[in-house]
Amino acid sequence: MENNLFHLQYAIDTFYFLVCGALVMWMAAGFAMLESGLVRAKNTTEILTKNVALFAIACTMYLVCGYAIMYDGNLFLSGMGAVDVDGVLGDFAGREGGFEGGSIYSGASDFFFQVVFVATAMSIVSGAVAERMKLWAFLLFAVVMTGFIYPMEGAWTWGGAEVFGLYSLGDLGFSDFAGSGIVHMAGAAAALAGVILLGARKGKYGPNGEIRAFPGANLPLATLGTFILWMGWFGFNGGSVLKLGDVASAHSVAMVFLNTNAAAAGGAIAALITARLMFGKADLTMLLNGALAGLVVITAEPSTPSALTATLFGALGGVLVVLSIVTMDKLRIDDPVGAISVHGVCGLLGLLLVPFTNDGSSFSGQIIGAITIFVWVFVASLIVWGIIKAVVGLRVSDEDEYEGVDLSECGMEAYPEFVSTK
Repeated sequence: MENNLFHLQYAIDTFYFLVCGALVMWMAAGFAMLESGLVRAKNTTEILTKNVALFAIACTMYLVCGYAIMYDGNLFLSGMGAVDVDGVLGDFAGREGGFEGGSIYSGASDFFFQVVFVATAMSIVSGAVAERMKLWAFLLFAVVMTGFIYPMEGAWTWGGAEVFGLYSLGDLGFSDFAGSGIVHMAGAAAALAGVILLGARKGKYGPNGEIRAFPGANLPLATLGTFILWMGWFGFNGGSVLKLGDVASAHSVAMVFLNTNAAAAGGAIAALITARLMFGKADLTMLLNGALAGLVVITAEPSTPSALTATLFGALGGVLVVLSIVTMDKLRIDDPVGAISVHGVCGLLGLLLVPFTNDGSSFSGQIIGAITIFVWVFVASLIVWGIIKAVVGLRVSDEDEYEGVDLSECGMEAYPEFVSTK
């Protein structure tokens, strides 16, 4: 009987990990659709190319070295943590009333769930540097970001390692359930470093302080991308429970799903109202970013708030993201999709809200953790971007930017108006 229960537990938790990982992988499609909808038509093919290529690079680099750096785990040559059945069964048999301990799942499923998080962090960078960065410069950075920069800060947080041997974030009371800071703010920090060195798109800001809007080419596509991300986030947060096969864990998963959805809804509504008050119109792009802001905020701790509290947390994110996007433009930080505001500013908000519902965290720990993540990723990224700029350059020529990077970087248009034949 105990043997059967163990096998059932192992199968349930492994399968749950894999399904949630697949949902997070589907977020790559969401980012691709959102970003391609918010850029101009002449840059669509290139940003789609970036999103597919970065996912492949992230998966490969995390397999080769990233996972080992982050968890001191197995390299791709040595397998992925096959379970010690006899050892686990012996521990399982000593528990009365069924298995109520930690998670039991395949090491391969853990790697799969972790690797799609790496790709998510890199996807955030893609939209922020869109429409003027060289494709191969971006892909070079993706190699370093996914293979080293992200795994290092992941080792200090989820991996439990000390920060350069100096202090432990866990001992300081830092908590980030599914990655508001570890994934989202880290991606935004890397993006900010790139944007600073890259500069704004030509014509975005006028000589007298004018801010010119560059409307996206396909808002239906951007809306579809947002809904795909919203759906994928259930795997992002839900899978981070790490366990399903007992009553308490199943209830925790249900609460995480409920709170994730509630926060997204709260963020969307708050952003829509805020945009109406500020601009006098219902701004679709702010509505979409508001939903994503709510999702980013609740990612830091979706298991302990009530549904109403989660809605309010999401609403705070929805208001903040509108204010942040406007402020970024005033500072002349050109982010075509609002990624730095959604994932960076709201990622920080999510971390700071954790202690209100999670007694195991502290405000000081959250602040130190946020500073550690941001400083490491920003400085390391600034160095890497700087090296790439010196060696191969970051930015396409003015002529290529005017004509669109689809033609200069990929040699094809996403929306050809006509095809000439002879």
